[in-house]
Amino acid sequence: MQIDDETYRRIGELIESDESPVGIDAKKTHILILHKLQQIEERLARLESGVASRTVGNVP
Repeated sequence: MQIDDETYRRIGELIESDESPVGIDAKKTHILILHKLQQIEERLARLESGVASRTVGNVP
């Protein structure tokens, strides 16, 4: 996976935590991941719906 330096820095700033022994806020990190997965799921559903609506008329 390639992430440009600016994106890497911004993500790091979002999830960092001086209060955590591992240096990141686990709750915030999980929320960001779940939010992105939800966006992907919604996009996939739209794509699948579009493909299904185009192929319905082409099925013999």
